[in-house]
Amino acid sequence: MKSRPVKILIWAVFVHAIIVPFAVAATSPLLAWREPIYIVAGFAGVIAMGLLLAQPLLIGGYLPGLSKLRSRSLHRWVGAMLVCAIVVHVGGLWLTSPPDVIDALVFNSPTPFSVWGVIAMWTVFAAALLAAFRRPLRLHPWTWKTAHASLAIVTVAGSIAHALLIEGTMGTVSKLVLCVLVAAATAKLVFDLGVRRKN
Repeated sequence: MKSRPVKILIWAVFVHAIIVPFAVAATSPLLAWREPIYIVAGFAGVIAMGLLLAQPLLIGGYLPGLSKLRSRSLHRWVGAMLVCAIVVHVGGLWLTSPPDVIDALVFNSPTPFSVWGVIAMWTVFAAALLAAFRRPLRLHPWTWKTAHASLAIVTVAGSIAHALLIEGTMGTVSKLVLCVLVAAATAKLVFDLGVRRKN
């Protein structure tokens, strides 16, 4: 049972990890002379990273004060929001520079961060589709969990590589901290799931 100060600390770290990169991006000089659509697309990417942090924390039950049922329900909603954020991110970039997006989608982009971003995008979509059609597919619970978790791990790895390789608006330190937290939360969840399965 976590004490009240610990609960407050967990929520404070979580909220700040999401808000600070967004605030840094909002004040970035790189936004100067950028088109509004490009700015919206960039912020959608920042939001997506924040939502990515929420996912393992919710499904692992690591956010105090939330029941398992509530956490799982929020996990599904955040997953849907994550898909929407990625669609806005990629769609906005498409509207500002279609050739660059096409090159990225066909893995022909000269920038490594594009490759990782596209990989993460497709695994997010695959994980969402798997969740949406879980019942019609009649997947065994272990098969479903393994497939969904595997896609999530690739998503996290791809997203972190994508974010760290970009010289963008998030800020070096805030971006690094967020990426470390996403990696740590995901690693803890994978470890805990492995322990539960053995027991």
